[in-house]
Amino acid sequence: MKKVNLLLLVSMLFCALGTMAQTKMSAAQIIKKAEDKFKGEKSSYGEMQIIIQRPSWKRTVSMKSWSKGTEYSLSLVTAPSSEKGQSFLKRKNELWTWNPTISRMIKLPPSMMSQGWMGSDYTNDDIMRESSMVNDYKVKLLEVEKMQGFSCYKIELIPKPDVAVVWGKMIVWIAKSEYYQMKVEYYDEDNYLVRTMLGSDVKQFSGRKLPAKMEILPEDEPGNKTIVILKSMKFNQPIKESFFSQQNMKRVR
Repeated sequence: MKKVNLLLLVSMLFCALGTMAQTKMSAAQIIKKAEDKFKGEKSSYGEMQIIIQRPSWKRTVSMKSWSKGTEYSLSLVTAPSSEKGQSFLKRKNELWTWNPTISRMIKLPPSMMSQGWMGSDYTNDDIMRESSMVNDYKVKLLEVEKMQGFSCYKIELIPKPDVAVVWGKMIVWIAKSEYYQMKVEYYDEDNYLVRTMLGSDVKQFSGRKLPAKMEILPEDEPGNKTIVILKSMKFNQPIKESFFSQQNMKRVR
């Protein structure tokens, strides 16, 4: 009987070790699925509104955004008229912005990625999708937790050594059923919570479910909020690398 119990204990131990190894691997797979869900496995195109709320005022910016893989993205402001035509380009390691009002092309240094985009709580990194959760962070599955009624994977992301990223740490809640982000906490290098993103209003976009509303809440500025409303999303449509060029920044519509 003792021998049987010992064999059972050893068997359970090996199963537990196997499960732990699988959990580590699955954390990276979960993050990859979540990124692909929003960016598309090959490409994406989206139209959205960004609502910037402050205690004494509010304004709305409309934009279009294209991406191809992790190395190419192009975003275009379509409203309001005072900012219409501004565009933002990521092409591999180069980051550019075009302002038609002053006819000026500016190359953005990495140090500007953490700055607010057009006065919002969104960063340049968010708009240009410079950093990648899959490529730039080490991931660890912490637990499974309920979030807004959804069962979610709670995953910790720590930057890999020698990788220049905006955040010192992120905690991400990803819905188990559809692999979209329900909540993200963003921390600085001192492990201080800087802002929180909350996803809601889940809708179908080109056959996949995504939160149509994302609220970005800065920790130190009560009353400040940036809301991203997805109007439409398309995925994996053919798009050439040549689309993501400085010349196209000036003429894309």
